[in-house]
Amino acid sequence: MHSVKAATKNIETEIIVVDNNSYDDSCNMVKQLFPDTILIENKENLGFSKGNNQGVAIAKGEYICILNPDTVVPEDAFSKLLEFSKTKDNLGIVGCKLIDGSGKFLPESKRNIPVVKIALQKIRGNSTNYYANHVLENDVAKVDILVGAFMFMKRAVYNALKGFDEDYFMYGEDIDLSFKSIKSGLDNYYLGTTATIHYKGESTLKDSFYAKRFYGAMQIFYKKHFKSNILFDVLVWLGIKLAFLLRKEPKAIIKRSRNFYAYSKENVEFLSKKLQEPFMLVNTLDEIAEDSTVVFDASSMSYKEIIFNMINLNNKKDVLFRILVNPSSFIVGSDSSNSRGEVITL
Repeated sequence: MHSVKAATKNIETEIIVVDNNSYDDSCNMVKQLFPDTILIENKENLGFSKGNNQGVAIAKGEYICILNPDTVVPEDAFSKLLEFSKTKDNLGIVGCKLIDGSGKFLPESKRNIPVVKIALQKIRGNSTNYYANHVLENDVAKVDILVGAFMFMKRAVYNALKGFDEDYFMYGEDIDLSFKSIKSGLDNYYLGTTATIHYKGESTLKDSFYAKRFYGAMQIFYKKHFKSNILFDVLVWLGIKLAFLLRKEPKAIIKRSRNFYAYSKENVEFLSKKLQEPFMLVNTLDEIAEDSTVVFDASSMSYKEIIFNMINLNNKKDVLFRILVNPSSFIVGSDSSNSRGEVITL
């Protein structure tokens, strides 16, 4: 929310948050810290599709952005998307480059249509053709399928496509909407020049819950858009059963870092006291050693700079990252795309 507010500072915007019956104190936090936000509080978990459809139904802007809550956007994200969108006459959906909490590129940012052959390869653990690898991560190009964590488009396009199909509770709805867009003759684009952090990436197929959702979503997708394929239906059914029998619940990966860095003397003292770790002062990225944790201060560094530094450091060293959102409030971050984002209250 902090990064979204910063990215919409000079744009006429409304921010709509749909809460699907969270068990934590999320709604109260939104009310207290972001009183201008429009908040929809559902009394049950209605799913990703229905929740987003609720939000768009009351939106008034010409453009909308479907955005996951576990994302951090740079300050120029929406202005760049608006500028790009206005240059296209046949625009469908626009996505951007997504990275995880460790700065690694998330390949689900751009995907191909999961025809039967590609879906079966994905089920067997081969994702090579599932992702749009012909488009480089920093490219700007047409792609078929974008990810629901970040989808930018005209509200009129969303409504013309009838939004997310509510037959999908979770997983597959972004594939469906992207496919409906290109089937209607529109062009979907991947904008690799804008990067956003998505703390929770794609789950592994070793997780039986994800496997069931993925297989089920593919079944719905094929029934809607392709001819019935008995072989695929049988393999999907076997896949679900096998995933349940061989399920391995993902384990949290805990890395113990030898070095802890912050970017100001005040933060070094503050963090050392709060987290009881010996933080060191750092002025340049070159000073950061391997096997370290770096805490970026969002009050003294832009989110765009933070994202840029995460990507650059990830390419050079084994480093973990956290963002100090407010010096007296909390730290956010995660260690990989398979680790759920965490919030540390200070």
